[in-house]
Order: sequence, then structure tokens, then C-alpha cells
Amino acid sequence: MSGPSFAQYEGEMAELLESFTVETNEIFEKLGPDLISLEKNPSDSELHNRIFRAVHTVKGTSSFLGFDQLTELAHNFEDVLNKIRRGELAVSKKRMDVMFSSFDVLKELLQRIEQRNPEPVEIDPSIEQLQAIARNEDLDVTGTADAVDSSTAEIETSGMQHEQGVQSTEKPVPEHQTVPSTAKTAESTIRVDVARLDELMNLVGELVLGRNRLSQINYKMNEAFEGHPIVRDLVETSSQVDLITTELQMAVMKTRMVQIAKVFNKMPRLVRDLSRELSRDIDLQMFGEETELDKSIIEEINDPLVHILRNAADHGIELPADRIKAGKNPKGTIVIKAEHEGNHIVISIQDDGNGINPEVIKRKSVEKGLITAQQAAEMSKREALNLIFAPGLSTAEKVSNVSGRGVGMDVVKTNITKLKGIVDIESEIGIGSKFIIKLPLTLAIIQGLLVKSCEETFAIPLSSVLEVVRVRKSEIETIHGFEVIRLRDTVLPLAQLNQIFSVNQKMRDDQWQYIVVIGLAEERLGIMVDSLLGQREVVIKSLGDYLGAIPGIAGSTILGDGKVIMIIDVGQFMALSKKNGDKKLPAAAVSKEYSLEQAN
Repeated sequence: MSGPSFAQYEGEMAELLESFTVETNEIFEKLGPDLISLEKNPSDSELHNRIFRAVHTVKGTSSFLGFDQLTELAHNFEDVLNKIRRGELAVSKKRMDVMFSSFDVLKELLQRIEQRNPEPVEIDPSIEQLQAIARNEDLDVTGTADAVDSSTAEIETSGMQHEQGVQSTEKPVPEHQTVPSTAKTAESTIRVDVARLDELMNLVGELVLGRNRLSQINYKMNEAFEGHPIVRDLVETSSQVDLITTELQMAVMKTRMVQIAKVFNKMPRLVRDLSRELSRDIDLQMFGEETELDKSIIEEINDPLVHILRNAADHGIELPADRIKAGKNPKGTIVIKAEHEGNHIVISIQDDGNGINPEVIKRKSVEKGLITAQQAAEMSKREALNLIFAPGLSTAEKVSNVSGRGVGMDVVKTNITKLKGIVDIESEIGIGSKFIIKLPLTLAIIQGLLVKSCEETFAIPLSSVLEVVRVRKSEIETIHGFEVIRLRDTVLPLAQLNQIFSVNQKMRDDQWQYIVVIGLAEERLGIMVDSLLGQREVVIKSLGDYLGAIPGIAGSTILGDGKVIMIIDVGQFMALSKKNGDKKLPAAAVSKEYSLEQAN
């Protein structure tokens, strides 16, 4: 069978094709979790009807547009679903395997259409299997709905649980009948190109810069001509513009927000397939799917979550026999949770597996040449756990299709860092592990702390600032060639902005030193600055092609007085501070666990 011809979908018809792909993608996003629920709740007639309607809709729209392969496969899929909802076929593991496989082919066909790829897809095997099921020949099935075994059935996810055995009073929907259930929703929404939202966000960013400039002028005018009627009008107008700008900024940010369910909904199918491949019994629980995140971050967070989930299933959860020996439930549990925390979103992936042994991580790292034996001996438990993000490191005894090649976790770290986020690990041997990802809600506008060093002004993201302290210069000590201070019961390593960024230093007679304490996961570092200029809302601007990427700099912004300043990338800055100079501070010193006794 030849592939579709896209020559006719030009001009006005292109919009019709775009609408079809968007709507079908939305159907498939819901169809995947519904199939998982069907395996768990085989007698839920409401679920039967919902899945049937989805595939029926895809068949009808694809037929209208002339996508024959998609239509034919959807038609055979629909036949099976129709018999299931009429009670003529029972849901079984093997039948579900065929349906999942056919669903994957449907998604591949849609992807070809999106890419305008006319090459046909091999659909005959899927059609033959679906037809065999429809003829009730299938695959040694016992013919009872109880064929779905709890040992391989997938997890109930939030919003997808149904009472088993309850018969729905809803009548089956005739094949020719359209479903108006979403008509009201469709009328109240409008699709907008993402490029337009990006442009709108850029304009709001410029408006914020203008608002900051107006506030600066307002402050100076009020200082110079306090009490003048025109100044009072300017203050009132400036306050109104400030309020409206803030509300507009929040409104535009909300239009870019997407529920993280868009990513989470893919996870049950992934865990189901991993359970089969690894011969493990895994229960996936998801919470906080309604949590919203900027679209640009949603698109980048999928791969890190998939890598962590695969590692949790392969390295974390033990085989059922091993779990029974350890006195655990033979079914392992993985919990994915998303929640807001201030201007950040926190995503955690926790398993109740065998945990991560930091000593094994150290030994493997030394064997790979990633660290020396001396560095391994000085490392804290948390630092040893963070070594799993090093490229090429794997603790797997043998390479599998899932993991063991030493790639994946370094991708997690790289992607999260690019999103200005942090990833942390908590693990106990025999109890389990927990990966915690903390991301900003948006990458465009942030709160920053403005500081000055050697007449140069910098912005430090406020989300990474833990505290600001002022100490006497005489209290600054030196350990292994590095400057440190005693902050409560710990030793805090210090870094000077002017040294890291090669800013011309000017001698200051002031006996006091301001130190901004920044944190990334459990690492702590004090940045020595000359003065603090206060907190500002800053718009992150790219440095452009001319300057490109500068280590330690996340971007730039424009202040109210028109001055351009640099925004510090906290993660890169901490890495640069460790490399600065020939002498090295002990690894444990850049953490909470480095005590005064160790320093002395």
C-alpha cells in the first residue's frame, strides 16, 4: 500500500491537516493512559465506550482526509474494541499486548503524517493480530475477564481509577453517532501558535524592562521635586503601570503553562513495558499531574524523567524473589510526585528498591579514573551519590537493553542544568532511593539579587541565594590555599567574583566583607562582593551570537537606568570556583558535612 500524498495539503488545506494532527495527538495522549486503565479494570464499561469513541473518531477523520493506512488500522482496532464493549470478548494480557502494539503503530503513522513523510508503514502484522482477536481465535486466551493478572497489570493513576465489576447504565454508542461531549469545551478554547506566545512573552519582558526604567525615573523625580503635583501624578501613574505590568506578566505566563500530566501520562506504559522486560512486578503511583509548568520546560523534562524511571526499574526495584527474601512486598513501588514550591516546581521519583551503595559508586568511579582514591576517601555520602551523574559511570554488573552502558544519568544532569534546575539524590541501602528535581516555573523572568564587585554589577538568581552575611575581613581564614569562613557549625568556602570573571580589582579599605551564600543541592559556596544593591525582577536576555556562551553566565539583563549587567549561572559558577587556582579545597569542604574538627 502506498503512502499518503501531501501535495493537496497546501495553502488553506495545510491548516486542516495541522488541525487533524493536533486533535489526533490529543486523542492519543488520553488513549494511552485509558488502555493502561483497561488492563487494570477490564470490566469498566464506561472505559470501554471511551476508548472505542477515541479510535472511532481517529478512523473517521483519517478516512475523510484520505490517510488509508491509519484508517484501516483504526478500523480493525475499533472492531476489537466494539466486541469488548459488547461483552463478546474478554480483556486479557495477550490481547492487551496486541492492542498496545497496534496503538504504537497508530502513533508511528501519525508521526509520518506530521513529518509529511509519504513512506508507508508495515501494518499487516498488526491487522492480522487484531483480526485474529476479533474472530476469537486469539492467542490461547481463557475467555474470562480475570485473565488480567495483578502481577503484570499496570498501576492505577490519579483520575483513572474505576470500581471493578460495576455495570454502567450507559448504552453503547452506535458506530455512526458522533460524540458531542467536548463540544462545549471546544467552543470556549482557541488554539494559538507557540511562536505567537513566545513573541508575546518577549514583549512582556520588554515591558518589564520599561516598567523598571519608569520606576527609576519616578524615584529620582520624587527625590528632586518631592510634593510637586506633576510628581504626584507620575507616582500614581507609575504605580498603576507597575500593577498592570505585573498582572499582564502573570497572565502571559499562565497561557504558556501546561499540566505536567502531558509528561506523566506516558509513564504508566513505560513502566508496564519495563515490568515485562525485566521480569519485575512494579506498581507506579503518580501524584500532582495537574501541576503546571512552562511549555518550554515541559518539552525538555521528559527525557530526564524517563532515564530516572528506567534506572529505578532496573537498578532499584529487585526481582520478586529477592524482595520476598528481604521481607518486602514482592511488588515494588515507584512514586512520581510533582508540586509547587514558591516559584519552583519540585518533581520527585521515589522507589522502595535496594537503594544505592555509596561505597560501590566510589569504587566504580576510581576504577573508571573519574576520581582518585584519596578523593574517594574524603567524599561525603551525598557527594558519592552524585557521582552517578558522571559520564560513563554505571554500577550495573552487565549491560542490558535498559541500562548499564554508563549513559543516561549524565544526560539527566545536563538537561536539568540547562533548565536552570538542580537534581538531588537521597538513598538508603535496602530501603530505596529518591531523586528530587527542582525547576523554575519559567525561564524568561526571574527574581535576582543585585550585587557589586569592583564597580561591576551582577545579578544572582534569588532562588539559589540562601542568606547574606557580613563578616570582618579578619574573620576570613585560609584552608589548603582557599579562603573560608566559619559560618555557625560549618566551614563555608568562598569565591571572589572579580577572580572568577577576571574583573580588575580595586583595593578597598573597608574592614567589612559582604558574603552571599548560594546553594545547589547540598553544596554551599559564599560569594564575596563589595556591596548589595537590592532585589530586582530581571528579564533574562541571550548574550547573542557574538558573545556566545560564557562559562558562569546565564545571560544578561537591562537595569532601570539602561545599564546592561550579567546574570550568574549558579551551577557553572560553583564549578568554576572549584577549578580556580592550582590548590584544591577538600571535596567535603563544599558541603554541610565538613565540620570545624575536619578543618582544624
